[in-house]
Amino acid sequence: GGMGILPIPRRLKKDTTMNNLKGVLAISPLLVFITLYLVTSIIAGDFYKVPISVAFMISGIYAVTIAGGKSLQKNVAAFSRGASAPNIMTMLWIFVLAGAFANSAKAIGAVDATVNTMLSLLPSNMVLPGLFIATCFISLSIGTSVGTIVALVPIASGLATTMQLDVALVTAVVVGGAFFGDNLSFISDTTIAATSTQGCKMNDKFRVNFFITLPAAILSLAIYVFLGQEMSPLANVHGINYVKILPYLAVLSTAIAGMNVMAVLTIGLTITGAIGILDGSFDVYEWFHSMGDGILSMGELIIITMLAGGVFEIVHKKGGIDFIIAKTTSHIKGKRGAEAVIALMVAIVDICTANNTVAIISTGNIARRISERFELDKRKVASLLDTCSCCAQGFIPYGAQMLMAARLTQLNPVRIMPYLFYPMALTLCVAVAIIFRLPRRYS
Repeated sequence: GGMGILPIPRRLKKDTTMNNLKGVLAISPLLVFITLYLVTSIIAGDFYKVPISVAFMISGIYAVTIAGGKSLQKNVAAFSRGASAPNIMTMLWIFVLAGAFANSAKAIGAVDATVNTMLSLLPSNMVLPGLFIATCFISLSIGTSVGTIVALVPIASGLATTMQLDVALVTAVVVGGAFFGDNLSFISDTTIAATSTQGCKMNDKFRVNFFITLPAAILSLAIYVFLGQEMSPLANVHGINYVKILPYLAVLSTAIAGMNVMAVLTIGLTITGAIGILDGSFDVYEWFHSMGDGILSMGELIIITMLAGGVFEIVHKKGGIDFIIAKTTSHIKGKRGAEAVIALMVAIVDICTANNTVAIISTGNIARRISERFELDKRKVASLLDTCSCCAQGFIPYGAQMLMAARLTQLNPVRIMPYLFYPMALTLCVAVAIIFRLPRRYS
Protein backbone atom coordinates (compact mmCIF):
# COMPACT_ATOMS: atom_id res chain seq x y z
CA GLY A 1 0.00 0.00 0.00
CA GLY A 2 1.01 3.62 -0.44
CA MET A 3 0.85 6.63 1.82
CA GLY A 4 -2.92 6.40 2.03
CA ILE A 5 -2.95 4.36 5.26
CA LEU A 6 -0.98 6.65 7.58
CA PRO A 7 -3.14 8.29 10.27
CA ILE A 8 -3.22 12.06 9.87
CA PRO A 9 -2.38 14.08 13.01
CA ARG A 10 -5.17 16.49 13.92
CA ARG A 11 -3.36 19.75 13.26
CA LEU A 12 -2.57 18.60 9.71
CA LYS A 13 -6.26 18.17 8.96
CA LYS A 14 -6.77 21.94 9.04
CA ASP A 15 -3.79 22.44 6.74
CA THR A 16 -5.23 19.93 4.30
CA THR A 17 -8.49 21.85 4.14
CA MET A 18 -6.48 25.02 3.54
CA ASN A 19 -4.46 23.31 0.81
CA ASN A 20 -7.63 22.00 -0.78
CA LEU A 21 -9.12 25.49 -0.86
CA LYS A 22 -5.87 26.84 -2.29
CA GLY A 23 -5.85 24.11 -4.91
CA VAL A 24 -9.46 24.64 -5.91
CA LEU A 25 -8.79 28.38 -6.14
CA ALA A 26 -5.80 27.64 -8.37
CA ILE A 27 -7.85 25.62 -10.85
CA SER A 28 -10.91 27.88 -10.54
CA PRO A 29 -10.18 29.88 -13.76
CA LEU A 30 -10.67 26.60 -15.64
CA LEU A 31 -13.85 25.86 -13.73
CA VAL A 32 -15.07 29.34 -14.65
CA PHE A 33 -14.33 28.64 -18.32
CA ILE A 34 -15.97 25.22 -18.29
CA THR A 35 -19.04 26.53 -16.47
CA LEU A 36 -19.34 29.48 -18.81
CA TYR A 37 -18.87 27.49 -21.97
CA LEU A 38 -20.43 24.11 -21.27
CA VAL A 39 -23.17 24.95 -18.80
CA THR A 40 -24.48 28.01 -20.64
CA SER A 41 -24.36 26.18 -23.97
CA ILE A 42 -26.23 23.20 -22.54
CA ILE A 43 -28.88 25.49 -21.00
CA ALA A 44 -29.23 27.33 -24.30
CA GLY A 45 -29.23 24.00 -26.13
CA ASP A 46 -26.91 25.61 -28.64
CA PHE A 47 -23.11 25.66 -28.67
CA TYR A 48 -23.00 28.66 -30.99
CA LYS A 49 -24.58 30.88 -28.32
CA VAL A 50 -21.35 31.35 -26.37
CA PRO A 51 -18.20 31.95 -28.45
CA ILE A 52 -15.20 30.10 -26.96
CA SER A 53 -13.19 33.33 -27.21
CA VAL A 54 -15.62 35.16 -24.91
CA ALA A 55 -15.68 32.29 -22.41
CA PHE A 56 -11.86 32.35 -22.31
CA MET A 57 -11.78 36.15 -22.09
CA ILE A 58 -14.01 36.15 -19.00
CA SER A 59 -12.01 33.29 -17.52
CA GLY A 60 -8.85 35.32 -18.28
CA ILE A 61 -10.18 38.44 -16.55
CA TYR A 62 -11.11 36.28 -13.57
CA ALA A 63 -7.68 34.58 -13.56
CA VAL A 64 -5.86 37.92 -13.58
CA THR A 65 -8.08 39.11 -10.70
CA ILE A 66 -7.23 36.13 -8.46
CA ALA A 67 -3.60 35.74 -9.59
CA GLY A 68 -2.38 37.27 -6.33
CA GLY A 69 0.58 39.25 -7.63
CA LYS A 70 1.71 42.61 -6.21
CA SER A 71 -0.34 44.63 -8.69
CA LEU A 72 -2.77 44.23 -11.55
CA GLN A 73 0.06 45.07 -13.92
CA LYS A 74 2.19 42.21 -12.51
CA ASN A 75 -0.71 39.80 -12.92
CA VAL A 76 -1.28 40.87 -16.50
CA ALA A 77 2.44 40.42 -17.12
CA ALA A 78 2.25 36.85 -15.80
CA PHE A 79 -0.82 36.20 -17.97
CA SER A 80 1.04 37.57 -21.00
CA ARG A 81 4.06 35.37 -20.30
CA GLY A 82 1.79 32.35 -20.58
CA ALA A 83 0.08 33.68 -23.69
CA SER A 84 3.42 34.24 -25.41
CA ALA A 85 5.24 31.07 -24.35
CA PRO A 86 7.38 29.79 -27.26
CA ASN A 87 5.23 26.69 -27.84
CA ILE A 88 2.09 28.85 -28.02
CA MET A 89 3.73 31.31 -30.42
CA THR A 90 4.95 28.48 -32.64
CA MET A 91 1.37 27.26 -32.89
CA LEU A 92 0.23 30.75 -33.89
CA TRP A 93 2.76 30.97 -36.73
CA ILE A 94 1.57 27.58 -37.94
CA PHE A 95 -2.02 28.87 -37.85
CA VAL A 96 -1.05 31.95 -39.89
CA LEU A 97 0.69 29.85 -42.56
CA ALA A 98 -2.03 27.19 -42.47
CA GLY A 99 -4.73 29.80 -43.03
CA ALA A 100 -2.86 31.28 -45.97
CA PHE A 101 -2.21 27.84 -47.48
CA ALA A 102 -5.68 26.39 -46.96
CA ASN A 103 -7.44 29.37 -48.49
CA SER A 104 -5.20 29.81 -51.51
CA ALA A 105 -5.23 26.05 -52.21
CA LYS A 106 -9.01 26.23 -52.15
CA ALA A 107 -8.95 29.22 -54.51
CA ILE A 108 -7.07 27.34 -57.25
CA GLY A 109 -9.31 24.27 -56.88
CA ALA A 110 -6.66 22.07 -55.24
CA VAL A 111 -9.16 20.82 -52.67
CA ASP A 112 -11.74 19.81 -55.28
CA ALA A 113 -9.05 18.15 -57.39
CA THR A 114 -7.83 16.12 -54.41
CA VAL A 115 -11.39 15.12 -53.53
CA ASN A 116 -11.95 13.94 -57.10
CA THR A 117 -8.70 12.00 -57.01
CA MET A 118 -9.79 10.15 -53.89
CA LEU A 119 -13.24 9.45 -55.30
CA SER A 120 -11.84 8.08 -58.55
CA LEU A 121 -9.39 5.83 -56.69
CA LEU A 122 -11.81 4.49 -54.06
CA PRO A 123 -15.24 2.87 -54.44
CA SER A 124 -17.76 5.07 -52.63
CA ASN A 125 -18.46 2.58 -49.84
CA MET A 126 -14.73 2.58 -49.02
CA VAL A 127 -14.29 6.35 -48.89
CA LEU A 128 -14.60 6.65 -45.09
CA PRO A 129 -12.31 3.68 -44.25
CA GLY A 130 -9.92 4.83 -47.00
CA LEU A 131 -9.82 8.35 -45.60
CA PHE A 132 -9.20 7.00 -42.09
CA ILE A 133 -6.31 4.77 -43.20
CA ALA A 134 -4.80 7.59 -45.29
CA THR A 135 -5.02 9.98 -42.34
CA CYS A 136 -3.42 7.43 -40.00
CA PHE A 137 -0.49 6.92 -42.37
CA ILE A 138 -0.03 10.60 -43.06
CA SER A 139 -0.14 11.62 -39.41
CA LEU A 140 2.23 8.76 -38.53
CA SER A 141 4.72 10.10 -41.03
CA ILE A 142 4.18 13.80 -40.27
CA GLY A 143 3.98 13.35 -36.51
CA THR A 144 1.75 16.36 -35.96
CA SER A 145 -1.99 16.12 -35.59
CA VAL A 146 -2.56 19.81 -36.35
CA GLY A 147 -0.52 19.52 -39.56
CA THR A 148 -2.54 16.49 -40.63
CA ILE A 149 -5.79 18.30 -39.92
CA VAL A 150 -4.71 21.36 -41.91
CA ALA A 151 -3.90 19.17 -44.89
CA LEU A 152 -6.85 16.79 -44.80
CA VAL A 153 -9.89 18.46 -43.25
CA PRO A 154 -10.59 20.65 -46.31
CA ILE A 155 -10.50 17.46 -48.39
CA ALA A 156 -12.80 15.67 -45.93
CA SER A 157 -15.20 18.57 -46.03
CA GLY A 158 -15.19 18.50 -49.85
CA LEU A 159 -15.79 14.73 -49.83
CA ALA A 160 -18.74 15.18 -47.49
CA THR A 161 -20.34 17.78 -49.73
CA THR A 162 -19.82 15.71 -52.89
CA MET A 163 -21.14 12.53 -51.28
CA GLN A 164 -23.94 14.27 -49.35
CA LEU A 165 -22.65 13.06 -46.00
CA ASP A 166 -22.60 14.85 -42.66
CA VAL A 167 -19.52 17.11 -42.72
CA ALA A 168 -19.04 16.55 -38.96
CA LEU A 169 -18.77 12.78 -39.47
CA VAL A 170 -16.20 12.98 -42.27
CA THR A 171 -14.19 15.62 -40.40
CA ALA A 172 -14.18 13.37 -37.32
CA VAL A 173 -12.66 10.57 -39.44
CA VAL A 174 -9.66 12.84 -40.11
CA VAL A 175 -9.40 14.09 -36.53
CA GLY A 176 -9.39 10.50 -35.25
CA GLY A 177 -6.72 9.41 -37.72
CA ALA A 178 -4.68 12.49 -36.82
CA PHE A 179 -4.68 11.48 -33.14
CA PHE A 180 -3.64 7.95 -34.12
CA GLY A 181 -0.48 9.17 -35.81
CA ASP A 182 0.30 11.86 -33.26
CA ASN A 183 0.17 9.21 -30.56
CA LEU A 184 2.33 6.61 -32.35
CA SER A 185 4.64 8.63 -34.58
CA PHE A 186 8.39 8.64 -33.89
CA ILE A 187 8.73 12.31 -34.66
CA SER A 188 5.67 13.48 -32.75
CA ASP A 189 6.46 15.90 -29.94
CA THR A 190 4.22 13.85 -27.63
CA THR A 191 6.32 10.73 -28.26
CA ILE A 192 9.53 12.65 -27.66
CA ALA A 193 8.14 14.11 -24.43
CA ALA A 194 6.87 10.75 -23.18
CA THR A 195 10.02 8.76 -23.92
CA SER A 196 12.43 11.40 -22.64
CA THR A 197 10.58 11.94 -19.34
CA GLN A 198 10.42 8.16 -18.77
CA GLY A 199 13.91 7.47 -20.07
CA CYS A 200 12.98 4.69 -22.50
CA LYS A 201 13.75 4.01 -26.15
CA MET A 202 11.32 5.21 -28.80
CA ASN A 203 11.00 1.90 -30.59
CA ASP A 204 10.23 0.10 -27.31
CA LYS A 205 7.50 2.61 -26.53
CA PHE A 206 6.19 2.19 -30.08
CA ARG A 207 5.81 -1.57 -29.57
CA VAL A 208 3.77 -1.26 -26.38
CA ASN A 209 1.79 1.67 -27.73
CA PHE A 210 1.00 -0.11 -30.97
CA PHE A 211 -0.42 -3.03 -29.01
CA ILE A 212 -2.79 -0.68 -27.16
CA THR A 213 -3.80 1.49 -30.14
CA LEU A 214 -4.14 -1.10 -32.91
CA PRO A 215 -7.38 -2.64 -31.55
CA ALA A 216 -8.85 0.87 -31.28
CA ALA A 217 -7.92 1.68 -34.88
CA ILE A 218 -9.38 -1.63 -36.11
CA LEU A 219 -12.58 -0.99 -34.15
CA SER A 220 -12.93 2.50 -35.65
CA LEU A 221 -12.20 1.14 -39.11
CA ALA A 222 -14.94 -1.46 -38.67
CA ILE A 223 -17.41 1.30 -37.77
CA TYR A 224 -16.44 3.27 -40.90
CA VAL A 225 -16.78 0.19 -43.12
CA PHE A 226 -20.20 -0.44 -41.59
CA LEU A 227 -21.26 3.20 -42.09
CA GLY A 228 -20.09 3.06 -45.70
CA GLN A 229 -22.30 0.10 -46.62
CA GLU A 230 -25.33 1.99 -47.85
CA MET A 231 -23.42 4.55 -49.91
CA SER A 232 -24.42 4.60 -53.55
CA PRO A 233 -21.69 4.92 -56.21
CA LEU A 234 -21.22 8.44 -57.54
CA ALA A 235 -22.01 9.34 -61.13
CA ASN A 236 -20.09 12.54 -61.75
CA VAL A 237 -16.47 11.93 -60.77
CA HIS A 238 -14.17 14.10 -62.87
CA GLY A 239 -11.01 11.99 -63.08
CA ILE A 240 -7.65 13.17 -61.77
CA ASN A 241 -6.19 16.63 -62.40
CA TYR A 242 -2.51 16.03 -61.66
CA VAL A 243 -1.49 19.68 -61.68
CA LYS A 244 -4.11 20.78 -59.18
CA ILE A 245 -3.25 18.08 -56.65
CA LEU A 246 0.40 19.19 -56.63
CA PRO A 247 0.11 21.57 -53.64
CA TYR A 248 -1.24 18.77 -51.45
CA LEU A 249 1.24 16.21 -52.80
CA ALA A 250 4.05 18.67 -52.05
CA VAL A 251 2.79 19.33 -48.53
CA LEU A 252 2.40 15.64 -47.75
CA SER A 253 5.69 14.51 -49.27
CA THR A 254 7.80 17.23 -47.62
CA ALA A 255 6.07 16.59 -44.30
CA ILE A 256 6.64 12.86 -44.63
CA ALA A 257 10.30 13.56 -45.44
CA GLY A 258 10.51 15.08 -41.97
CA MET A 259 10.54 18.76 -42.77
CA ASN A 260 9.41 21.34 -40.20
CA VAL A 261 5.68 22.01 -40.58
CA MET A 262 6.26 25.74 -41.11
CA ALA A 263 8.66 25.06 -43.98
CA VAL A 264 6.17 22.55 -45.37
CA LEU A 265 3.35 25.09 -45.44
CA THR A 266 5.59 27.76 -46.96
CA ILE A 267 6.55 25.40 -49.79
CA GLY A 268 2.88 24.52 -50.26
CA LEU A 269 2.02 28.22 -50.46
CA THR A 270 4.66 28.91 -53.08
CA ILE A 271 3.59 26.00 -55.27
CA THR A 272 -0.07 26.99 -54.94
CA GLY A 273 0.76 30.54 -56.05
CA ALA A 274 2.83 29.35 -59.00
CA ILE A 275 0.13 26.96 -60.24
CA GLY A 276 -2.67 29.48 -59.73
CA ILE A 277 -0.86 32.24 -61.61
CA LEU A 278 0.30 29.97 -64.45
CA ASP A 279 -3.12 28.47 -65.08
CA GLY A 280 -4.92 31.78 -64.68
CA SER A 281 -6.88 30.89 -61.53
CA PHE A 282 -5.76 34.21 -60.10
CA ASP A 283 -3.22 37.00 -60.60
CA VAL A 284 -0.60 37.91 -57.96
CA TYR A 285 -2.92 40.36 -56.21
CA GLU A 286 -5.78 37.88 -56.01
CA TRP A 287 -3.34 35.30 -54.64
CA PHE A 288 -2.24 37.75 -51.94
CA HIS A 289 -5.87 38.50 -51.26
CA SER A 290 -6.78 34.84 -50.82
CA MET A 291 -3.83 34.43 -48.44
CA GLY A 292 -4.88 37.51 -46.48
CA ASP A 293 -8.42 36.23 -46.09
CA GLY A 294 -7.09 32.86 -44.99
CA ILE A 295 -4.87 34.42 -42.34
CA LEU A 296 -7.75 36.54 -41.03
CA SER A 297 -10.00 33.49 -40.87
CA MET A 298 -7.61 32.09 -38.24
CA GLY A 299 -8.18 35.14 -36.04
CA GLU A 300 -10.49 33.55 -33.51
CA LEU A 301 -8.29 30.47 -33.24
CA ILE A 302 -5.23 32.64 -32.57
CA ILE A 303 -7.06 34.67 -29.92
CA ILE A 304 -8.39 31.56 -28.16
CA THR A 305 -4.93 29.99 -28.13
CA MET A 306 -3.36 33.07 -26.54
CA LEU A 307 -6.11 33.56 -23.95
CA ALA A 308 -5.92 29.88 -23.04
CA GLY A 309 -2.13 30.10 -22.71
CA GLY A 310 -2.52 33.01 -20.28
CA VAL A 311 -5.18 31.28 -18.20
CA PHE A 312 -3.13 28.06 -17.98
CA GLU A 313 -0.05 30.03 -16.91
CA ILE A 314 -1.90 31.49 -13.92
CA VAL A 315 -3.38 28.10 -13.01
CA HIS A 316 0.15 26.68 -13.15
CA LYS A 317 1.67 29.57 -11.18
CA LYS A 318 -0.89 29.25 -8.41
CA GLY A 319 -0.08 25.54 -8.10
CA GLY A 320 -3.17 24.19 -9.84
CA ILE A 321 -1.32 21.48 -11.74
CA ASP A 322 0.61 20.44 -8.60
CA PHE A 323 -2.71 20.26 -6.75
CA ILE A 324 -4.20 17.91 -9.36
CA ILE A 325 -1.08 15.75 -9.24
CA ALA A 326 -1.06 15.65 -5.42
CA LYS A 327 -4.76 14.78 -5.29
CA THR A 328 -4.52 11.96 -7.83
CA THR A 329 -1.36 10.37 -6.42
CA SER A 330 -2.19 10.33 -2.71
CA HIS A 331 -3.96 6.94 -2.45
CA ILE A 332 -2.23 4.51 -4.76
CA LYS A 333 -2.35 0.80 -3.98
CA GLY A 334 -0.52 -1.71 -6.16
CA LYS A 335 0.70 -1.66 -9.75
CA ARG A 336 -2.68 -1.55 -11.42
CA GLY A 337 -3.66 1.45 -9.29
CA ALA A 338 -0.38 3.16 -10.09
CA GLU A 339 -0.93 2.78 -13.83
CA ALA A 340 -4.52 3.99 -13.52
CA VAL A 341 -3.41 7.05 -11.56
CA ILE A 342 -0.77 7.95 -14.15
CA ALA A 343 -3.39 7.61 -16.89
CA LEU A 344 -5.92 9.70 -15.00
CA MET A 345 -3.39 12.33 -14.01
CA VAL A 346 -2.16 13.03 -17.54
CA ALA A 347 -5.75 13.07 -18.83
CA ILE A 348 -6.91 15.60 -16.22
CA VAL A 349 -3.89 17.83 -16.80
CA ASP A 350 -4.56 17.61 -20.54
CA ILE A 351 -8.16 18.68 -20.02
CA CYS A 352 -6.77 21.62 -18.02
CA THR A 353 -4.07 22.67 -20.48
CA ALA A 354 -5.63 21.56 -23.79
CA ASN A 355 -2.17 20.61 -24.96
CA ASN A 356 -1.04 16.99 -24.90
CA THR A 357 2.68 17.77 -25.03
CA VAL A 358 2.40 20.17 -22.08
CA ALA A 359 0.34 17.59 -20.18
CA ILE A 360 3.02 14.93 -20.71
CA ILE A 361 5.87 17.24 -19.75
CA SER A 362 4.16 18.49 -16.59
CA THR A 363 3.22 15.01 -15.33
CA GLY A 364 6.17 13.08 -16.75
CA ASN A 365 8.49 13.42 -13.76
CA ILE A 366 5.81 12.44 -11.24
CA ALA A 367 4.86 9.50 -13.45
CA ARG A 368 8.49 8.42 -13.44
CA ARG A 369 8.65 8.60 -9.64
CA ILE A 370 5.44 6.57 -9.30
CA SER A 371 6.70 4.05 -11.82
CA GLU A 372 10.01 3.60 -9.96
CA ARG A 373 8.25 3.21 -6.62
CA PHE A 374 5.82 0.59 -7.92
CA GLU A 375 8.35 -0.97 -10.32
CA LEU A 376 6.24 -0.39 -13.43
CA ASP A 377 7.60 -0.93 -16.93
CA LYS A 378 8.74 2.46 -18.20
CA ARG A 379 7.82 1.57 -21.79
CA LYS A 380 4.24 0.99 -20.67
CA VAL A 381 4.25 4.22 -18.64
CA ALA A 382 5.50 6.22 -21.63
CA SER A 383 2.72 4.67 -23.74
CA LEU A 384 0.09 5.47 -21.14
CA LEU A 385 1.21 9.09 -20.93
CA ASP A 386 1.08 9.54 -24.68
CA THR A 387 -2.12 7.59 -25.26
CA CYS A 388 -4.15 9.11 -22.42
CA SER A 389 -3.21 12.64 -23.36
CA CYS A 390 -4.42 11.84 -26.90
CA CYS A 391 -7.67 10.38 -25.55
CA ALA A 392 -8.33 13.44 -23.44
CA GLN A 393 -7.72 15.73 -26.44
CA GLY A 394 -10.60 13.94 -28.18
CA PHE A 395 -13.02 14.81 -25.38
CA ILE A 396 -12.42 18.56 -25.10
CA PRO A 397 -13.86 21.03 -27.62
CA TYR A 398 -11.05 23.53 -27.04
CA GLY A 399 -7.96 21.51 -28.00
CA ALA A 400 -5.92 22.85 -30.93
CA GLN A 401 -6.87 19.88 -33.14
CA MET A 402 -10.62 20.27 -32.62
CA LEU A 403 -10.50 24.06 -32.95
CA MET A 404 -8.52 23.83 -36.17
CA ALA A 405 -10.87 21.22 -37.65
CA ALA A 406 -13.86 23.32 -36.62
CA ARG A 407 -12.30 26.46 -38.08
CA LEU A 408 -11.69 24.78 -41.46
CA THR A 409 -15.24 23.44 -41.72
CA GLN A 410 -17.09 26.34 -40.04
CA LEU A 411 -18.64 23.79 -37.69
CA ASN A 412 -18.79 23.95 -33.93
CA PRO A 413 -16.23 21.60 -32.30
CA VAL A 414 -19.04 20.09 -30.24
CA ARG A 415 -20.78 19.01 -33.47
CA ILE A 416 -17.73 16.95 -34.45
CA MET A 417 -17.15 15.29 -31.07
CA PRO A 418 -19.95 12.66 -31.09
CA TYR A 419 -18.33 11.12 -34.20
CA LEU A 420 -14.83 10.78 -32.73
CA PHE A 421 -14.98 6.98 -32.64
CA TYR A 422 -11.22 6.54 -32.47
CA PRO A 423 -10.57 8.46 -29.21
CA MET A 424 -13.56 6.65 -27.66
CA ALA A 425 -12.27 3.24 -28.76
CA LEU A 426 -8.80 4.20 -27.56
CA THR A 427 -10.09 5.10 -24.10
CA LEU A 428 -11.70 1.67 -23.93
CA CYS A 429 -8.45 -0.05 -25.00
CA VAL A 430 -6.39 1.85 -22.41
CA ALA A 431 -8.85 0.86 -19.69
CA VAL A 432 -8.59 -2.78 -20.76
CA ALA A 433 -4.78 -2.58 -20.90
CA ILE A 434 -4.66 -1.24 -17.34
CA ILE A 435 -7.33 -3.48 -15.78
CA PHE A 436 -6.08 -6.71 -17.37
CA ARG A 437 -2.42 -5.65 -17.18
CA LEU A 438 -1.79 -5.97 -20.92
CA PRO A 439 0.47 -6.28 -22.88
CA ARG A 440 1.71 -9.04 -20.52
CA ARG A 441 5.39 -8.63 -21.41
CA TYR A 442 5.40 -4.97 -20.47
CA SER A 443 3.13 -4.92 -17.41
